[in-house]
Amino acid sequence: MSALTRTEAQLRAQLLDVQHYDVALDLTDGDETFHSAAVIRFTARTAGDTFVELKPHRLDSVLLDGAPLPPDALHDGRLPLTGLTEGPHELRIDSLMRYSRTGEGLHRFTDPADGETYVYSQMFLDDVQRVFPAFDQPDLKAVFAFTVTAPAHWTVLANGVTTRTGTRDTDGAGIWRSAPTPLVSTYLAAVAAGPWHSVTTEHAGLPFGIHCRRSLAPHLDADAEEILSVTTACFDRYQEKFTEPYPFDSYDQAFVPEFNAGAMENPGLVTFRDEFIYRSAVTDTERQTRAMVIAHEMAHMWFGDLVTLAWFDDIWLNESFAEYMGYQTLTEATRFTDTWTDFAVTRKPWGYDADQRPSTHPVAPAPEDVPDTASALLNFDGISYAKGASALRQLVAWLGEKDFLAGINTHFARHRFANASLADFVDSLAAHTDRDVHAWADAWLRTTGADTLAPRIEETPEGPADPGGWTLAVDRRGSRPHHVAVGVYHRAPGDAGRALERTALLHLDVPSGDVVSASGPRPALLVLNDGDLTYAKVRLDETSVETALRGLSGIPDPLTRAVVWNALRDMVRDGELDPHDYLATASAHLPGETDLAVVQGVLAFARTQIADRYVTPDRRPEALATLTAIARDLLRRTEDGADPGLRLAAVRVLVDSATQPDTLATWLDEGTVPGGPELDPELGWRVLGRLAVLGAVQEADIDAALAADPSATGEEGAARCRAALPTPEAKAAAWDRLFHDDSLSNYLFSATAQGFWQPEQTDLVREYVTRFYPEAVALGARRGPAIAEAAGRWAFPAHAVDEANLRAGHDCLADPDVLPLLRRKLVDQLDDLARAHKVRTG
Repeated sequence: MSALTRTEAQLRAQLLDVQHYDVALDLTDGDETFHSAAVIRFTARTAGDTFVELKPHRLDSVLLDGAPLPPDALHDGRLPLTGLTEGPHELRIDSLMRYSRTGEGLHRFTDPADGETYVYSQMFLDDVQRVFPAFDQPDLKAVFAFTVTAPAHWTVLANGVTTRTGTRDTDGAGIWRSAPTPLVSTYLAAVAAGPWHSVTTEHAGLPFGIHCRRSLAPHLDADAEEILSVTTACFDRYQEKFTEPYPFDSYDQAFVPEFNAGAMENPGLVTFRDEFIYRSAVTDTERQTRAMVIAHEMAHMWFGDLVTLAWFDDIWLNESFAEYMGYQTLTEATRFTDTWTDFAVTRKPWGYDADQRPSTHPVAPAPEDVPDTASALLNFDGISYAKGASALRQLVAWLGEKDFLAGINTHFARHRFANASLADFVDSLAAHTDRDVHAWADAWLRTTGADTLAPRIEETPEGPADPGGWTLAVDRRGSRPHHVAVGVYHRAPGDAGRALERTALLHLDVPSGDVVSASGPRPALLVLNDGDLTYAKVRLDETSVETALRGLSGIPDPLTRAVVWNALRDMVRDGELDPHDYLATASAHLPGETDLAVVQGVLAFARTQIADRYVTPDRRPEALATLTAIARDLLRRTEDGADPGLRLAAVRVLVDSATQPDTLATWLDEGTVPGGPELDPELGWRVLGRLAVLGAVQEADIDAALAADPSATGEEGAARCRAALPTPEAKAAAWDRLFHDDSLSNYLFSATAQGFWQPEQTDLVREYVTRFYPEAVALGARRGPAIAEAAGRWAFPAHAVDEANLRAGHDCLADPDVLPLLRRKLVDQLDDLARAHKVRTG
């Protein structure tokens, strides 16, 4: 299928003004296809030629202003509209469309728990064309209204309030009609249909609803109060921040199955992956993550939906703003008041890692660097989200929140229900400050890479009348200006020298050339970017490194601890700190850590990167033993039941790090960990998965577990376990399902891939390492971007940290037929692999 180029979009936007889409969908045709009938009203500003996009299973009829057009004119997803006269036009297209099993277009899912079926749309970028015809680009906004015919017991949701308007005589199917939207972009149109379980309320004069499939109803009901509380609190806070009122007629949140992203900001109908409806125990940090996603998607109602990018070079205007606003508003409006610590230790490293790969790009790329929609899809990464949000946090620190919000509200007023660019946004900010926002934007948003800030400390000797002291200068490797706080810490008296207290907080602009002078002893620890207000890798001076390794848990503030942990993490990745020293630091300080986000973030890096990739295979058992010891220390700390979230995090690490099956097998037989928690579905499948890796279960055990949990997540758990079994037969069967059986849904594909590669099974899967590359290329060509991305993310042989894997990967990149999204994943994976290899070999 052809990707829309920016030039084509500009020409079409000059020619057309699109007013209205009236879309009728019939979802009663069966399991494979549905009928789509669309009426598009538009005006040609001048006479000319253009095209409309559509990807049908079968194109039945086309009428332009009442005159038929030949269906066989459709080619490569484009239907030519030639000889348009100046003035209004009406285009009617009837087609048969195919449901998706990959989360693209109109995805259809049958719940194995009860046999009920659900469909929902994901229209982003080119995928609206899988549902109905469209002039598919963000700057051709229009009004959308849907008429949906669905089985009698289904409910239909859409961007606007939906009403059941009738019943079809032949079979009793329901006919639903949505209220028309305001002007929105094509990729934001949305429908979701099925026998939803719904919890509804009214807030601020608007209907609010949360929805999930029926088999999850008890779990949604258990969390409905929390979800709605977060939703309404954030809604009220945004209404206070923004002078532009909420722009749509309702606010529905649908938790849908097999969703590729975390969520999607469809106006009035936000869709979330339904793993956010928790079937099992979770930590409070995970609840905070769900709340942050709710806040993030709600911010999109203004950033992205009310005011939309004109082209995809400005995707950061959607994602960076929603990311920043989500964390900030959650902190201001809900019980989750420490969200920036979680951002620092989990999201920000995502940005730092992405920014150091060959695929890095500016937060706001130049338009010529995003020439078409295929290239636009590549930039939904840690840069557009985490780095962009970090840049905005630095902008607020530099500009001041009052002027920042004033600029945002000017931006909304100027471009409401329209489109805007980086230049438009900067102009709106500049209207409220004397600072040079244009220069700031050039330095921060048009450049790549992560700056590195390092302290330079010199001690001044004591004299007869001088107590001595020290001076600080900050060296910058990079090009951006930074407004940073510097924390000065000395050892607290009376605590055997372990506790630290902050004796000063300095505010510096870098580079300024300023040298800070202080009297008294040199600090035990000096933390650049204390408070994490800027985006830069920070280094610790030699004394501070020693203090951090020995006394990190003595730092009083969790956000400062997160900054220091990130500094140590970067040092490991850059080959400046031995991975075993990082593990020793975790062993010394995590058992006393009070912030759960820090515990989970540090353990995740230690388990998935250090133990699986950075340490050599002969020392991997030692790394796993260290992680097991940390987890047991945390368990002992939680024996009184005071911190169930911390205990759950510890149990997960114990399971994932187990090298012998006996303890896990006992837990599985007894259905509980001694002292808790019980083995709920998530923990049960986790234990069974690790036992499968260790060769301690059989296919029959997996079948029995699936019979006990015949849910969608049960099917995914079983697929993961089967692929993890350490036998040639299991590996061959899993490989065939991944690369030769195209019936796997996106989630079952990912689960199978997650189970396949295991460091414990290196010899068993060695032959598949080089097979991965040509077979992934062929798979992407057959199944499209979503499965190609999943293959690059989950099916990549990341455990094989060796020259042979690197050579095979780079040879694959020479193949011009690699799908762009797969190519991007391979470039990133191979760069991470090369970094791990360098860490291993020194």
